[in-house]
Amino acid sequence: MKVVNLKQAILQAWKERWSDYQWAINMKKFFPRGATWDILNLADALLEQAMIGPSPNPLILSYLKYAISSQMVSYSSVLTAISKFDDFSRDLCVQALLDIMDMFCDRLSCHGKAEECIGLCRALLSALHWLLRCTAASAERLQEGLEAATPATGEKQLALCLQCLEKTLSSTKNRALLHIAKLEEASLHTSQGLGQGGTRANQPTASWTAIEHCLLKLGEILANLSNPQLRSQAEQCGTLIRSIPTMLSVHSEQLHKTGFPTIHALILLEGTMNLTGEMQPLVEQLMMVKRMQHIPTPLFVLEIWKACFVGLIESPEGTQELKWTAFTYLKIPQVLVKVKKYLHGEKDFTEDVNSAFEFLLKLTPLLDKADQRCNCDCTNFLLQECNKQGLLSEVNFAILVGKRTADRDPQLKSSENANIQPNPGLILRAEPTVTNILKTMDADHSKSPEGLLGVLGHMLSGKSLDLLLAAAAATGKLKSFARKFINLNEFTTHGSGESTKTASVRALLFDISFLMLCHVAQTYGSEVILSEASSGEEVPFFETWMQTCMPEEGKILNPDHPCFRPDSTKVESLVALLNNSSEMKLVQMKWHEACLSISAAILEILNAWENGVLAFESIQKITDNIKGKVCSLAVCAVAWLVAHVRMLGLDEREKSLQMIRQLAGPLYSENTLQFYNERVVIMNSILEHMCADVLQQTATQIKFPSTGVDTMPYWNLLPPKRPIKEVLTDIFAKVLERGWVDSRSIHILDTLLHMGGVYWFCNNLIKELLKETRKEHTLRAVQLLYSIFCLDMQQVTLVLLGHILPGLLTDSSKWHSLMDPPGTALAKLAVWCALSSYSTHKGQASSRQKKRHREDIEDYISLFPVEDMQPSKLMRLLSSNEDDANILSSPTDRSMNSSLSASQLHTVNMRDPLNRVLANLFLLISSILGSRTAGPHTQFVQWFMEECVDCLEQDSRGSILQFMPFTTVSELVKVSAMSSPKVVLAITDLSLPLGRQVAAKAIAAL
Repeated sequence: MKVVNLKQAILQAWKERWSDYQWAINMKKFFPRGATWDILNLADALLEQAMIGPSPNPLILSYLKYAISSQMVSYSSVLTAISKFDDFSRDLCVQALLDIMDMFCDRLSCHGKAEECIGLCRALLSALHWLLRCTAASAERLQEGLEAATPATGEKQLALCLQCLEKTLSSTKNRALLHIAKLEEASLHTSQGLGQGGTRANQPTASWTAIEHCLLKLGEILANLSNPQLRSQAEQCGTLIRSIPTMLSVHSEQLHKTGFPTIHALILLEGTMNLTGEMQPLVEQLMMVKRMQHIPTPLFVLEIWKACFVGLIESPEGTQELKWTAFTYLKIPQVLVKVKKYLHGEKDFTEDVNSAFEFLLKLTPLLDKADQRCNCDCTNFLLQECNKQGLLSEVNFAILVGKRTADRDPQLKSSENANIQPNPGLILRAEPTVTNILKTMDADHSKSPEGLLGVLGHMLSGKSLDLLLAAAAATGKLKSFARKFINLNEFTTHGSGESTKTASVRALLFDISFLMLCHVAQTYGSEVILSEASSGEEVPFFETWMQTCMPEEGKILNPDHPCFRPDSTKVESLVALLNNSSEMKLVQMKWHEACLSISAAILEILNAWENGVLAFESIQKITDNIKGKVCSLAVCAVAWLVAHVRMLGLDEREKSLQMIRQLAGPLYSENTLQFYNERVVIMNSILEHMCADVLQQTATQIKFPSTGVDTMPYWNLLPPKRPIKEVLTDIFAKVLERGWVDSRSIHILDTLLHMGGVYWFCNNLIKELLKETRKEHTLRAVQLLYSIFCLDMQQVTLVLLGHILPGLLTDSSKWHSLMDPPGTALAKLAVWCALSSYSTHKGQASSRQKKRHREDIEDYISLFPVEDMQPSKLMRLLSSNEDDANILSSPTDRSMNSSLSASQLHTVNMRDPLNRVLANLFLLISSILGSRTAGPHTQFVQWFMEECVDCLEQDSRGSILQFMPFTTVSELVKVSAMSSPKVVLAITDLSLPLGRQVAAKAIAAL
């Protein structure tokens, strides 16, 4: 007989009562053309026929079950067909449908094209919506039945519905497919307006909002149910559905650990080397570490406080001590205020800060030691500051203060010296003073220069200047502070028609501002002073002088540079002035010109002395003249002498060094200007910093007048006559043994990084890491190495991912070193560095990193040629519609460019070195996974990817995984540890249609 259509064929089978397998054989005879049953909508037709009467047709249902079992029809077509049925009053039909779903709802799969896999996701979403509607209808019936006192029927059906829901949702794979369907549906809504509905629009896809609506309705109905078992089952299903959109953001925190050395080291690094740094990058870096290491908030805050107290205890006396105090009491509370904004989703942050303080108060010996060092109750000051910033509630504040007072060592109170004001108190008072001084400096200088001089003179006494600078640095006001002094210095360079008194005030203002600026540049780095150059504006004198003439660590000056050779007539008149008069004249003096001419003048005087024209007595008189009134002249003279001495032979240096010695001592004379002693103290500290390098290189000593405090505590820390590699391994071993990095070690490591270069530094430390064999040691080493690498994270990451890892992964003789535990640790470190650098490289390098000379890492573009996509292929992939989906049809089909990744679809700039290095590393990973040989390197790749997944945030868009080629996903799923739906969701970019197709394909095939 000739059958016209599917419906007739089914009816004939029913009339003739064919058995299921007989039906299947005959069907294939009727429709031999190789058309798939899904295109003919077989599942739909069978269900339509089976559900005609009040009860389902068992024979036709048996055909459907046979078709499902023998895979004649796809799961998605069956789910779509079921979700079209909406007459929930026909109990038997509903039960039959639930029975069919029960056959396969926990083992859905699809091995077809990517588009079919996306179809399965959509069908599952519709089926979920249908199940919820069905459950709600059953619950309503049950409620009505209870009122009519016939509960049995309704209860049985509700139980069946909930059982089917639970079975569907308990599979992670199903939840992952629903996650993709939700994203697909959202993107469809946005693209529907662009006319891309097409074939998809006619599929009855439920929307996520409809599902949420059903859940609410169901919750209301079930709230009145008396059966607790059914109610809890329904609540469980609701929780599972609500967790689908946030499947990826659930991470367990580390509750078994109490110490987190990375946070500790980061805080020490910032406090010691980067007080002037902006707060935002520090907050972002701390939050990054918190997220990567899953640190609970109270322990995170505790670790910050612990590091602050350690810093207070171990910081060298003098400026460093004040810097640390400012960092602890002014900057860190502000940092925590910003952290609070970051964590707005979490429970009350003040409670976490309170818990952190409760833990901190148990560390009595640490707090007592800090109190002893600072001569006060440090914790009390800190609690007050946190309370003021709204980080602690009044109640908790009072409890904590009481507890610390009770725990404190009673001897501390009696031994406190009432004559010495404690630093924390001074710093907290200095902060408002900074604001007042900035206001004073804004006034018109020409109105009352004497008043301004009084303010500045007051700033110079004792340790006021360092206190104010530390407070300004910690609160981000140092740059504007320096700007004001540059403007003042500029104002004082010219004097016209002035009396002797105004001339001396002008000279003093010039001198004080010049010395202060030099001091700021040496203590906090010269970039604090430099302005953002705007074209057309004249560069202020001090900036010009500092950039061209001021010696700094690592800066080599040329003594014959034109900047040291001004107009010869000015030089001659200056030489005459210094040589003939008994003291410097002040009236009409152009101080900036004198400062620029002094270098040439000194050269003339040196030559005259060398050739016997001037005697030593004359030299003494000249140097007294130079430093007698205005100390800045002595600073400028020594700046040139330092550059000059470097160029001289061993036997030619004596007279130049002698001259530096002469300029360094104070002048004992009645006839000096105001605040002379205070100015000389600052001058000597500036000269000592300037001469340090050259004195070490020429092995000479100059005795600078002592202030009783080591002015350069972190200078020259490397032990003499030891190879730097030994020093590096030695210091790392000590740090590892101790478990935390101290500020002295940070400075030594920074110097070594400076000397050996990034590759040498990174390579040797990685070798040390790979020698470790104990698991807890390797983990600690990674936490410490990450924080050490923060000295210059960007460059270290480029070297680590661009040179060191590829070297280890491609050389089979080194594979043994990648075994567990060091291999796992290295994978962890690589991911942490990559994530940190990638998240910050769009920002600017910190001032600390700008200071370092960039060694030219070879041009990354020539080093890593990323094959550029031909535009035609890219466009084809971008517009990937149904017909084009075969590019993803099988992993062996390499017609899809094997290096196509999400980053190319997001058009990430591939000229950026970091992006290039990441893209190449992922290409290497892809080829390792696809190669025939397995070994420790394959295992390493697995650990690397696992760590990527572990550190990820909810949305992987814009993370380092966007550089992974799409083809890697199907390779990765073959690795047993990575074959989980959550991993696939985490490693693909679900914001792209292609990403969703790749994910759906990989998950549906699991």
